[in-house]
Amino acid sequence: MPELVPPTMSVHRSYLAAMEEFRAEGRGAPADLSRLGRDIRTYAARLAAPDVFAEFVGELRALALEETPRPNGFVPATTLWWVEGPEFLGGIAIRHRLTPWLLDVGGHIGYDVRPSARRRGHAESMLRAALPVAAGLGVDPALITCDEDNPGSRRVIEKNGGVLEDRRGVKLRFWVPTVPTAG
Repeated sequence: MPELVPPTMSVHRSYLAAMEEFRAEGRGAPADLSRLGRDIRTYAARLAAPDVFAEFVGELRALALEETPRPNGFVPATTLWWVEGPEFLGGIAIRHRLTPWLLDVGGHIGYDVRPSARRRGHAESMLRAALPVAAGLGVDPALITCDEDNPGSRRVIEKNGGVLEDRRGVKLRFWVPTVPTAG
């Protein structure tokens, strides 16, 4: 059964295959400003080397710490990977707070499911598993955005309790409770 785990060396081979799948669909191009796009541009050509992958894993884990240096405008973010045994299925990033840009475009939580694992409920399950983690980080409710032309992502957000607030440009903005309500 898939589970959320901190970035780990145990999925090295599968992670490399997933990055190739993402690149084949155009991720990592200069116009891809997502976390995944930056990771592909920065690391993909070198991640096959175990020492580089270990460094990458360490950097992702460190980005959750307040004291870790990061580019201007970036906030601490907890990255978790959705894995089943040695198989990397996807990843999710929980940003600990919002900047003006994140409030308009990026939100608290961003996720990606590798192309070969899509349409199997992984995004919905991964987001559901990440919401208590976000609550533990003091994020409640969480802002999650998706492109207006991505009905699959919209369904994932809504199935996890997301309520549409508005549309800004091409982004739909949803607020998702991270703490269960007494019912």
